[in-house]
Order: sequence, then C-alpha cells, then structure tokens
Amino acid sequence: MKFRQWALVALLGLSAATSAWAHDYKVGQIEIDDPWVRASAPGQTNGAGYLDIDNDAKTADRLVSVSSDAAERVELHTVQAEKGVARMRHLPEGIEVPAEGEVKLAPGGYHVMFMNLKQPFVAGGEVPATLKFEKAGEVAVKFEIKHIGHQPDAGHAHTEHMKH
Repeated sequence: MKFRQWALVALLGLSAATSAWAHDYKVGQIEIDDPWVRASAPGQTNGAGYLDIDNDAKTADRLVSVSSDAAERVELHTVQAEKGVARMRHLPEGIEVPAEGEVKLAPGGYHVMFMNLKQPFVAGGEVPATLKFEKAGEVAVKFEIKHIGHQPDAGHAHTEHMKH
C-alpha cells in the first residue's frame, strides 16, 4: 500500500510540474503553444516572437493582430527571399490559420515583431501580449524570454507556411 501511495504522489507531482512548464493557451478552437522570444542584445530595439498555432475548427481562422505594452508597436511579419536576400515583410492582413491545421511562427518565417522595445528582453522573464483572431477572438499570452543564443528544435520544418 505504501508503494501505491508513493506512486500516486509521484504521479501527481509530475502532473503538476508538467502543467507549470507548459506554455499553452486556448481560445475557441485555437490553441497557442510555446510562445517565446530571445533576450535582447545590447542596443537592440526590436525583438521577434515565435509560437505554434493549432486550429481544431472545421473552418479557417486568421491571426489578425498582436498587442503588447512591451513595445511601441507590434506587427505580424514574414521573411521572404528576394534576389537571394532575406527580407522581412509586414503582413497587415494577418496570418491565415487553416481549418484543422497549424501554423508555426518560427525564425526564418512568420513571426511577431516587437518594435521599439520599452525595455530590453531579459532571459528568464516574460513578455505579456494579446493575440487577436478573426473568429476565435482574443487570448492573453506570455512569451517566455529565452537566452540570446536559443535555437528552436531543428527537427521542425518552418517554411511550409510561407506561401504568399
């Protein structure tokens, strides 16, 4: 009986720890996973935010805007190659999230651009923001500030959603 009690306590502890580490948010049929930004380099005035968006709805939705008090302006951007040079492009119409699909905002592709930061992003902190979807509505999230050299999992393909 003591082993069962110990196992139950261990299982509950792991469950609580997993919940504390999760960075998932939900609004309607939209789930936001792992929002993050890199810490600012000295003198850096802008920062890019990344996250995964899963849409379980039978209809497409659109991330239309992001707002945050951490920057003077926040925009949705993508990176496109023009004549061999990668250039950022503002997406004033937002980013489509396909029905029963997902979009990854990741380095080299779609991202949230925090412009004219009010304070540098410091590793270990958080950047509060509100994501606004055309159909699902708004959801408050916190972007985790990761160390300046952080690289996301190289096993994910990040270019599949860059068709424009």
